[in-house]
Amino acid sequence: MSEFPTLQDIVWAAREKLPRSVWDFVTFGTETETSLRRNRRSLDSLAFVPRVMRDVSEVQPDTCLLGINLRIPVMLAPVGSIALLDPAGAVAAARTAQSFGTVQIVSGFAAPDYATVARECPGPLIYALHPRAEQPFLNELVDGVVAAGYRAIAFVSEAAYYSRRERDLMSQVQTAGKRARSYGSYLAQQRSEGSDGKSPSKEGLLGTMATWEMLQRVKERSGLPVVLKGVTCAADARLAVEHGVDVIYVSNHGGRALDHARGTAQVLPEIVDAAGGKADVIIDGGFVRGTDVLKAVSLGAKAVCMGRMQSWALAAGGPDGLMRMLELLEEEIIIGMGLLGVNRLSELDPSYVEKVEPVVMPHPLSAFPVVMERIAAER
Repeated sequence: MSEFPTLQDIVWAAREKLPRSVWDFVTFGTETETSLRRNRRSLDSLAFVPRVMRDVSEVQPDTCLLGINLRIPVMLAPVGSIALLDPAGAVAAARTAQSFGTVQIVSGFAAPDYATVARECPGPLIYALHPRAEQPFLNELVDGVVAAGYRAIAFVSEAAYYSRRERDLMSQVQTAGKRARSYGSYLAQQRSEGSDGKSPSKEGLLGTMATWEMLQRVKERSGLPVVLKGVTCAADARLAVEHGVDVIYVSNHGGRALDHARGTAQVLPEIVDAAGGKADVIIDGGFVRGTDVLKAVSLGAKAVCMGRMQSWALAAGGPDGLMRMLELLEEEIIIGMGLLGVNRLSELDPSYVEKVEPVVMPHPLSAFPVVMERIAAER
């Protein structure tokens, strides 16, 4: 789309087109938004160490994950309320991802449902499973995902409680995961119903009861590779390897779950070290540029998942906007690789980055200076 010569044009178009409540839902995070800003700060705190005098006339930015060839090391992260951004919802993102040459991770909260997405998009798909403790429900869901032809299951571990996203509460935006009752009321009901000696009700708390044993049941029943989403420390990475996880997904839910967490790029090296090559590592959290992707790959990630950038692109131009976003990222990645002095992603390692002081205040839009300037001019 010639109307989007840069990623900044895509982000600005999304801001112009989206209702303020939906823009805030996509762009910002939980409570003080400290985790959100640390994601960006951890990326801005890395500088490149390029090498020169190398033939970089044959740059190839492709990679492979779980036997799936990726044109660039970028995947589409699960977005539960994706239908707020495009009427076709997850189908629009999955079709575009497959046309471009990458993969959509389909959220368990996305519309349309996972079976419809699989029918409409016959290429490789990964299903993001939000665990529930009810064994019959879980078995039926896993069996359905397998029957639909999904290539892997991403077990979402970091969002057991739906966090207090105060901008969303203020705007009253209607999202896929929004709850009608407080968790305090569920817990009070559970205590009350357990005081008479009967089993307390777990209504509303089923998603909070995920365990390693539940993950193993999903893996064994499905026979599919399992991606564990939400790992942010070495101890859990080691446990993931012990429990047969195929891919460790470093994520703090884009700063939309626990507030005051570490930035994901900050924790990536310790996760890669703990995995010890026994599981691939992917990551999300503030990644919006080709250079962001190359930083993650240098630190050992196989691929980067993008949620906000995907959402802004869909809002800006639907599937065409999303395709243009992927094309621009590919261009940025190719240029970045050439200027770093590498032809293959496998040539990147931690020697290509070093820690520095960031030059801008962290913000979900700080990678887009023109957008920030335009917003400031409106005030």
